[in-house]
Amino acid sequence: MGMYLVPLAFFGFLTFGMPVGLAIGVAGLVGILDMGPKFMTMVPDRMFAGLDLFPFLAMPFFILAGEIMNRSGITIGLVRLADALVGWMRGGMAHSNMVASVMFAGITGSATADAAAFGNTLVPAMEKAGYSKSYACAVTAAGSIIGPTIPPSTLAIIYGSIMGVSIAGLFAAGILPGLLICAICMTVIALTARRKGLPKGEGRPSFRLVLSALREGFLAALLPVFILGSILGGFATPTEAAAIAVAYALFVGGVIYRALSWSDLYAIGVRTTRITGVIFLIIACASILGWWMTFNRVPQAIAETLLSISENPKVIISLILALLLLIGLVMDINAALIILAPVLAPLTVDIGMDPVHAGIMIILALNISLMTPPVGACLFVLASVTGEKVEAISRELWPFILAEVAILIAVAYWSDLTLFIPRLLGF
Repeated sequence: MGMYLVPLAFFGFLTFGMPVGLAIGVAGLVGILDMGPKFMTMVPDRMFAGLDLFPFLAMPFFILAGEIMNRSGITIGLVRLADALVGWMRGGMAHSNMVASVMFAGITGSATADAAAFGNTLVPAMEKAGYSKSYACAVTAAGSIIGPTIPPSTLAIIYGSIMGVSIAGLFAAGILPGLLICAICMTVIALTARRKGLPKGEGRPSFRLVLSALREGFLAALLPVFILGSILGGFATPTEAAAIAVAYALFVGGVIYRALSWSDLYAIGVRTTRITGVIFLIIACASILGWWMTFNRVPQAIAETLLSISENPKVIISLILALLLLIGLVMDINAALIILAPVLAPLTVDIGMDPVHAGIMIILALNISLMTPPVGACLFVLASVTGEKVEAISRELWPFILAEVAILIAVAYWSDLTLFIPRLLGF
């Protein structure tokens, strides 16, 4: 009976507007109550156990470092550096948006932080330069998913923690797919620039201009290099690197640039607490549902069902991708990852996939859901920040979505694309 009650409860609560974290937790409680009241004593223990993982400490630190860098205005230097490199092309500001997304991704690891920051800065600038607001928002949304793909990725931290996969290995594996997303989105911009009549930048990039922009954005650009270098070089764990990143951001923003006030620090703390609280609530509540699923052998049942359709690894991968993209349409990706990773990861092992390769495939598939309606988080962040309608942004997004799905397929079926850098670094 519980097998039917739990999904009905979950989707029913979502339909009536309950926050996704609470809907997951209440659905899990429904399943446990159906098993018997004596199992209710397991609920507090499961919630605590779901959060009692040291690597999870890295998430609030990375979020805090990104908020400090963004609030102090340091990241504006990254945008100017990107503009100096590619702003001269037709559609130059759109290209700059993509390059800046790569740079910003190395600081926050968050798609919504990227969308909010660039929605406040680049979207108005692009609109003033002659781009439509919906197109500027679409470019920003397409680039924002680079954030949780390129390290430090919060999704990689969650996946690595709950599945016992090397977080540093996942970080290394996300570099090339993230860069490919940037490259293919820039290709889409270039191919459609003339048809859309996108403005063309003035002149070619000069060494003096690039050097000047590099000098301005050097301290901000140094942070992701430091984070990656310390983690991939084995000098620090992701949590340690995240804590040091906060100290670095505070020093640069507060001491060197003198751009942080006590009221700024309060606002940064409040925003970081809210974002972290939402993520941790989802993780804790998903732990209840995850335990119920494990107890009732739901992961094994799903694996057996997929394997009954076909034992061909390529077909299984296609089914996994389809499931992830569909689930991502209707569910928060943090919740989807926590629920689906224990279900799908063993299946990927059965068909011979490397755990790091499988992890990046799952993460990238869910990342794409951040910009797909009806619940794409980046769409709603941009709509809220800019005042543009979600429908208008979605219409401009489809070429980018199709291009990024093509990258997802390449990542899924070509393991060397993902594992080249991890193998190079010895993971």
